[in-house]
Amino acid sequence: MNQYIGKMLDNRYEILDVIGVGGMAVVYKAYCHRFVAIKVLKRDLAADAEFRRRFHEEAQAVAMLSHPNIVSVYDVSKGDDLDYIVMELIDGITLKQYMQKKEGRLNWRESLYFITQIVRALGHAHSRGIIHRDIKPQNIMVLRDGSVKVADFGIARIMSAAQNTLTQEALGSVHYISPEQAKGDYTDNRSDIYSAGVVLYEMLTGRLPFEGDSAVSVAIQHLSSVPLAPRDIDPSIPEPLELICMKAMNS
Repeated sequence: MNQYIGKMLDNRYEILDVIGVGGMAVVYKAYCHRFVAIKVLKRDLAADAEFRRRFHEEAQAVAMLSHPNIVSVYDVSKGDDLDYIVMELIDGITLKQYMQKKEGRLNWRESLYFITQIVRALGHAHSRGIIHRDIKPQNIMVLRDGSVKVADFGIARIMSAAQNTLTQEALGSVHYISPEQAKGDYTDNRSDIYSAGVVLYEMLTGRLPFEGDSAVSVAIQHLSSVPLAPRDIDPSIPEPLELICMKAMNS
């Protein structure tokens, strides 16, 4: 039994169940006048004062975002022994899960519909100086009405402080990282656009632009290789959409 289930956080949030576990936090379903999701920082990371400071700075910045295609952040708490973010509870599945239900690929119209919403979310965040840094299907939620919401803005920057090497654990993200991220260089808005291009490529073709046995081998391909054009995989993809996809991955 999880230690927090059934308890009240700050006399406000009743913890009901675990709904997800990530490298940085455990996500709970909770109730406070409405159902919410609460992301609780894992104790080993919470022991690092600098990490906690950056965690709260990022969370407070993301809480300022307000857009229909971004998961809302309602509250950020910094206690003596518990750090957490209160977020909108999404009734849906990740884009990765959605693609798996569709046997790995989407038709070009649905792909265009989804990527348009993703780019709108990124545009809003970028206009306020926030870069996502970890755009991938696992961080994009598909709701029952077909709309999408991007989650976990700003988290990748603080995760990189805790994990400086490209390990096998990073494989889930490395397929979508920009060349400058692969090199460990400065990142800006273009890094998100590159990653969005990779997501579009995967939606359109049902495959990733680069594959490899390790995170490092995939990262090297992002730096030195050109992926197969989407229309070479599926000629029914409209040429302008292919051009958008390839241009994003050349940003």
